[in-house]
Amino acid sequence: MSPELSKLAAEVRACRICVERPLGRPLPHEPRPVVVPSSNARILIASQAPGTKVHLSGVPFTDASGDRLRNWLGVTDEEFYDPEKFAIVPMGFCFPGQDAKGGDLPPRRECAPAWRAPLMALMPQIDLVLTIGIYAQSWHMGSTRHASLTETVMNWRAIWQAPTTTKVLPLPHPSWRNTGWLKRNLWFEMELLPFLRTEIRGRIA
Repeated sequence: MSPELSKLAAEVRACRICVERPLGRPLPHEPRPVVVPSSNARILIASQAPGTKVHLSGVPFTDASGDRLRNWLGVTDEEFYDPEKFAIVPMGFCFPGQDAKGGDLPPRRECAPAWRAPLMALMPQIDLVLTIGIYAQSWHMGSTRHASLTETVMNWRAIWQAPTTTKVLPLPHPSWRNTGWLKRNLWFEMELLPFLRTEIRGRIA
């Protein structure tokens, strides 16, 4: 990692703005930012926010969602956690807490405005961004994002063909809560995932 990116990553991991200068209610627990920037990886996983297990481990995707995501990508644990291969930068760096039904709250609003642009500026080698969920798609895709996540992911071919130096592929969140979505949208596994795995393999081989 470059000295500049290493310094910025240390600042992110020490961040407490969601407690000390929150936008709305402060984070209900001690912050534990989870981020894996990289100066060499060509692939950025732009995820949502850590869950309870990741908050405890301090390592991204150490849960069932991570198992499903690695299966989608067609990579081993060793490949996934190699910062030479993947950068992992969620939209919210800390576990945001849960709602009354036990679901995770949205990513904290403080993180992206404070840190995302500086982090991206120090990772110019990224040439594929996997936008997981609507929050990452809103930030990284702009007007190419559709009104719904399903429409956005269904439009992946047109999004891929857009004349940009950094390619983007939109994905649903790999949470178990989206199992029903996967069953209703069989084209995702039949069409998008084989293409995704080929692109991943070409960048990490």
